[in-house]
Amino acid sequence: MTNEHLEVDTLVIGAGVVGLAVARTLARAGREVIVLEAGDRFGEGISSRNSEVIHAGIYYPENSLKASLCVEGRRQLYEYCKNHKVGFRKCGKWIVAIDEAQNPMLERIHVQAAANGVNLDLMDGGIVARQLPQLNVSAGLWSSETGIVDTHGLMLSLLGELEDAGGSLVLRSPVENIESVSGAHVLRVAGAMPCTLKVRNLVNAAGLGAVPLTRNWLGLPDAQKPTQWFARGVYFSYSGRHPFNNLIYPVPESGGLGIHLTLDLAGQARFGPDVEWIEREDYGVDPERAHSFVRGIRQWWPGLDPERLQPAYAGIRPKLKDAEGGFFDFRIDGPNEHGVSGLVNLFGIESPGLTSCLAIAELVKEKLR
Repeated sequence: MTNEHLEVDTLVIGAGVVGLAVARTLARAGREVIVLEAGDRFGEGISSRNSEVIHAGIYYPENSLKASLCVEGRRQLYEYCKNHKVGFRKCGKWIVAIDEAQNPMLERIHVQAAANGVNLDLMDGGIVARQLPQLNVSAGLWSSETGIVDTHGLMLSLLGELEDAGGSLVLRSPVENIESVSGAHVLRVAGAMPCTLKVRNLVNAAGLGAVPLTRNWLGLPDAQKPTQWFARGVYFSYSGRHPFNNLIYPVPESGGLGIHLTLDLAGQARFGPDVEWIEREDYGVDPERAHSFVRGIRQWWPGLDPERLQPAYAGIRPKLKDAEGGFFDFRIDGPNEHGVSGLVNLFGIESPGLTSCLAIAELVKEKLR
């Protein structure tokens, strides 16, 4: 790219797992696709700062985008990983109630999952105790469809397929502003090789930056420019051996799924994320937060050794409602929603965005058709 006015058929902003999945799908459908990434590498934002969990589709309201795209995306993602030799493991997870007062919550989750087409096994405390003797719980739900994935390996595979289909990734290319007019989108791109691009089809998959991009976007109706909040979640790794082969989740809390135990493909355990509402992008991990982790985890695993908890990393969820707002769905806004031809905006793509990435890509393709 040079300091010129260039014309491009299809442009995707953001090279996270969703942006790369969308670009790969559009390129394989025959479009000329370029991906612009503001950072030095692909996948350095939300995609590298999550639990790497393949979700089953349990918690989301029936007929929501999160429910349908998670269930379909999970099916597609397992198949993709098998066919493309991307590391994954269908390890399953337990959702546990720490006392009988939480049992009705498990029952409601069981009903919600069934409405979404996800089969869970509801087990009483005695059965769970035989399966997980280390835990102190009153009941549990078993999800056999939950797993973990090598997110970096997945993004490498998606990028390889994008490039095989003729697409390309351009790094260090932040988009400064956009104007949508007369059936085209004009982008001013800064960075190492400043230029102006005239684009026929545009996908805004910029993660935490997707909403800020709309502030100076001429031609996008103001009513289609959402407000965004940040919910940071920190993770602590757990050194050494542990007794778990499955993921362990408490019942959900406001803003997230509670401080849960996840595993990487090497079997290393980590805990998190918690929920902390913040004003600006900040990935700091305060070691003192370990105290609240210990209190929460020991409610269901009394054998936790606090000395083995080490600060790991933090992620930020792009929320479309504040702490009091409750559930919000993915916003995948195409021409039918905002009235601008050749444009899809992806807002609020938090969990289960990783699980849903391939299904999201298919939906974007449909909206651009």
